Amino acid sequence: MADTTTTASAAAASPANASTDAPPFQLGKPRFQQTSFYGRFRHFLDIIDPRTLFVTEKRLREAVQLLEEYKHGTLRPGVTNEQLWSAQKIKQAILHPDTNEKIFMPFRMSGYIPFGTPIVVGLLLPNQTLASTVFWQWLNQSHNACVNYANRNATKPSPASKFIQGYLGAVISAVSIAVGLNVLVQKANKFTPATRLLVQRFVPFPAVASANICNVVLMRYGELEEGIDVLDADGNLVGSSKIAARHALLETALTRVVLPMPILVLPPIVMSMLEKTALLQARPRLLLPVQSLVCLAAFGLALPLAISLFPQMSEIETSQLEPEIARATSSRTVVYNKGL
Repeated sequence: MADTTTTASAAAASPANASTDAPPFQLGKPRFQQTSFYGRFRHFLDIIDPRTLFVTEKRLREAVQLLEEYKHGTLRPGVTNEQLWSAQKIKQAILHPDTNEKIFMPFRMSGYIPFGTPIVVGLLLPNQTLASTVFWQWLNQSHNACVNYANRNATKPSPASKFIQGYLGAVISAVSIAVGLNVLVQKANKFTPATRLLVQRFVPFPAVASANICNVVLMRYGELEEGIDVLDADGNLVGSSKIAARHALLETALTRVVLPMPILVLPPIVMSMLEKTALLQARPRLLLPVQSLVCLAAFGLALPLAISLFPQMSEIETSQLEPEIARATSSRTVVYNKGL
């Protein structure tokens, strides 16, 4: 974080800042207030903005250089707050915050919707065979695992065995639940063929939601054993808390359950109505493109809403944590990184 002198130097070097609507720039801080759901929603819309996928190498270097100049108080005159916020958005979207290495495009948060939508379409295809069910569930959890790994907390080394364990657990749970529910639906004699087809379309949701919980628990089980860092209001390390780790895991797991809900529940409902229209009945080849657009819209809505449920830096009262944490600080509350 830039010190007061750096901030003052940047402000003095950019008089145009006063005439813009952008808030004063803060290095490493969110542009929007994180205490409200709307502020977190605006923040995560920036994080997942797919336009950052098209940023050139030259533009990335310019953004990083601009932030370095701000940090060291050497900002050239005329640079606005808006330019600084834009530069930080580009850097955060492309480079890992701990390693400063580029994240592979399909595994960036900004690439989650463009690269994940075809998988969602595949999950929701009607009349799935056993092989297609297994394939799409495997592909979905493989993509999720790679996104989780690419955006992991890299401040502490994590053994590859943890990643493999979480990946295998998520794939096995997703495939098992999806195949099991499909078999139950097929054997349900009370359902008419039309009802059976409709029910089958909802099978991916419980499978994916359960697998997501499994993925979170297995991938981050080490946090429950060792605890996670908690910080005071000034950003100073207070200690490591297993109770905070449980809160972080619970909040992340809830987010992972909410995320696939609109993506895998809304499209089947919408498509069941659209398929009855004269247009799609007369032109069945439009079914797949229309379903793709519906899935894209649902995904684009669901992702920022789900990850905005909790702030990434969550707050908890010290009285709820271990006694040694409460004794180590005079602050009434501490914060911890929940993760995404």
